[in-house]
Formats: sequence, C-alpha cells, structure tokens
Amino acid sequence: MSSRYQIDADLREAKALAEGLANYLRGPELYGQAGGFFSSMPSLTVGALLLRLRRLEALRSQFDSRQRTVLDQARRQHDEALREWRQHYEQKVIREAQSRLEAMRPFLKEASDEPRQAANLYPPEMLRRTIVQELFRWADEQAVDLGDSRALARSIDDRLRSIARPSEFQWAALLAEVYPAAEFWWLYARPPQVDK
Repeated sequence: MSSRYQIDADLREAKALAEGLANYLRGPELYGQAGGFFSSMPSLTVGALLLRLRRLEALRSQFDSRQRTVLDQARRQHDEALREWRQHYEQKVIREAQSRLEAMRPFLKEASDEPRQAANLYPPEMLRRTIVQELFRWADEQAVDLGDSRALARSIDDRLRSIARPSEFQWAALLAEVYPAAEFWWLYARPPQVDK
C-alpha cells in the first residue's frame, strides 16, 4: 500500500481472492495463490480478503453500479465459503494472525540494529499490522479466541511505538476515514529518517 490507491485495483484483488477462498480454506497452506501461478495478485489469505472487503464497503458510496456488483459478488462468495468451511476459516485466522505478527520480528530487530534503514523498511510492516487488526476485528465480532496473538500484538506494538514517531496518515488520503488513528495508530506514524 502506498499513497496511491485505486478502487478498481482493490476490487479486482477482492474478486480474485473471494473466488479462490473456498478452495484455499480446504487446503493446508497459509499463504495461497489467487488468479493463477504467474498472477500479480497478493497472497490469498483470509486477512488479505477481509482487509479489502471492509475498506471497499466503507467506500461503497463512491462506487458506480458495476463496482457495487463486483463487491456484492465478492462478499457473497466470502460469506458462502465461511458458512461452508467455518472451522477451517477460524483456524486460518488464528494461524495468520500469529504468522503475520511473527513476520514483523525481523523488521524490529533490523530497526534496532540499523535505525537508518527503519523508515525504508516500514511500509510492509504497516500492511502486516493492519491485516492483523482486520483479523482481530473479525475475531471480536465472531467471538473467536485468537490464543496468544493479542499478547504478541501488544509486545510488537510496544516495540513499534519505540521506533516510530507520529506522522501524517501514510496511505492514500481517501483511506483515512477507513482507518481511524485511535485503532490504526501505526498508519499515522513512521520511523524518523536518520542521517548517515
């Protein structure tokens, strides 16, 4: 995610992720593929789809009828896969939250060891942490226990806060309404640029 955001690109990704969700839920892999082997689509995970569905719903008032149809179809496919494969879905959510948080540890170590690199390495971590927050939101709504993930998130957040400083919203301005600072504070922060 960058300061550029395109609704149609997000819709294409949501559509591809939703189309592959049922097959993905039945399989053992945590990071699946959407749109074929040589696709430029993001990895297929529950969190990647939840991220897109929630923000697209929040932006729905700006859609034309074609865009609303695409989003409605993606939502239906998501909901059908969840109904049919709920236990698998929940297990993927639990595994994905833990995996994405664990994947942030190398950044935190690198930022501590080499502070000059932290600002350049931060953008993927914002996305990881945001996807985890979407998983937390879904788990809260569904009363699903995520095990140790919340404690790990608090630990990760403490370390992020020690690295990042308050800043303007880091993604496209259009998305600021979707990600309030109180909940998604890491999108309103950035490690400082350190002179060499």
